[in-house]
Amino acid sequence: MSKPKRQEQEDAQEEVTEVAKDILRMQLPIRIPGLGHVNMYALIDGDGAAVIDPGLPGQGTWDAIVQRLGQAGLEPRHIHTVFITHSHPDHFGGAVRIHKESGARIVAHRAFHFGGPARGHVKHTGPDAHVHGSHDHHSEASVDDLVAHMELLERDRRRSQNPLFRILGALRRINTPAPWKGPKDRAALKESLRWLGFATFGRSKFLPAVTHHVEHGDVLKLAGREWFVQHTPGHTADHICLHDPETGAFLSGDHVLPTITPHIGGVSYLADPLKSFFYSLDRVGESRDVGLALPAHGPPFDDLAGRAQAIKRHHHERLVEIREIADDIGQADVNAFMKRLFRERSWGDMAESETYAHLEHLRLEGKAEAHRNEDGRLVYDL
Repeated sequence: MSKPKRQEQEDAQEEVTEVAKDILRMQLPIRIPGLGHVNMYALIDGDGAAVIDPGLPGQGTWDAIVQRLGQAGLEPRHIHTVFITHSHPDHFGGAVRIHKESGARIVAHRAFHFGGPARGHVKHTGPDAHVHGSHDHHSEASVDDLVAHMELLERDRRRSQNPLFRILGALRRINTPAPWKGPKDRAALKESLRWLGFATFGRSKFLPAVTHHVEHGDVLKLAGREWFVQHTPGHTADHICLHDPETGAFLSGDHVLPTITPHIGGVSYLADPLKSFFYSLDRVGESRDVGLALPAHGPPFDDLAGRAQAIKRHHHERLVEIREIADDIGQADVNAFMKRLFRERSWGDMAESETYAHLEHLRLEGKAEAHRNEDGRLVYDL
C-alpha cells in the first residue's frame, strides 16, 4: 500500500484562493523529486500586484502564471514587484519573463547568487591529513559569522556579472568535485560541457538581474502594508522571509514547510549550514505577531514556532542516527553514511550533500574527526 502524499507533494491546483487579507495563493506546477507545486503568492494593492516566488523557468510555468493571474482579473503587465525568497530555480524562474512584460522590480537578498561557491570549504593536504574546524566547538552562529559569509556571497555575485569570471568560475567548478569526494569523482565530460554552456551562455535566459537588494531588517511596502525582511540562512545562504505584523502573515519560503523538512546542503559559503539553519529556526520561532505561515510548498499553517522546533528536532534525531550508524560501520565516507541514512530511492548528490552537512556539523562541534583516504575521499570517524 503506497504512502499518502505529503502536502508539499500534491499536484498544483488551478484554483486561486485568498489566504489572508489581499494575499492570493496561486499554485504553479513543478517537476522536482518530492515536490508537486510551488506557491506563488500575489499581494494586491492599488498599483497592481507583487508576486512571491514565480516558479520554474519554462513555458508551462508561464502559461500557469497567466492563467492564475487571469482568475484574479490581473495580467503580467500589472505586476510591479517580484520578490524572491532564495536562489533556487523553482522560486525565481518566471522573474525574467515578468520583468520583460511589466518592468517589475526584482527584489532578493543582497547576496542572491545561483551556482554555489566556486570551492568547497574543506581543505586537505594529503591522504592522512585531518580536517580542522575554525569555530569554537560549542559557540552559536554569530551575526559576525553570517555577515562574513554574506560578504563572500556578495563578492561572488559581483564577479558573476562579468562574463570572464563566469567562464573561469564554471571551469573551476567542473574541475573541482564536491568537497567530500576525491579527484577521481569529477563529473563526466558531457555533464561538464552542459554545465559550462549553461553557466556562461544559458543563465541570462532565466536568471534574473536583481534590481533591489534587501537585507535583514529592511522594510517593504506590499499590499498596502509594511513587511519586514528576515534573513534566514540554512536551506540556502541567501534565504529570506517576509513578516507582516499587522495581519500576522509570515511568508516562510522554504525555511519552514508544513510537513516536510527543507533540504540542507553541505556545499555552501556557510561554514556550518546546519548550525546556521538551527540559528535561523530559533529566530523565526521568536517572532511575535505571527498568525499564519505561508510556505512556498504546501498549504498555509499556523503555529510557525512549533513547526520550526519540530524541524529542528528532526535534524537532531538525524545527528543521533548518524552516531548510531558510526557505531555499526566504523569509519566511513559520506556515501556509506548516506546509504544508511536515506532510502535507496533518495540516493544521489542531494542526499550525499545533506549527509555531509550533518557530518560536518558534528565535526565542527568536536564530535567527529575526518581525514582523506587513499582515493582522496573524506572519511569520518565518530
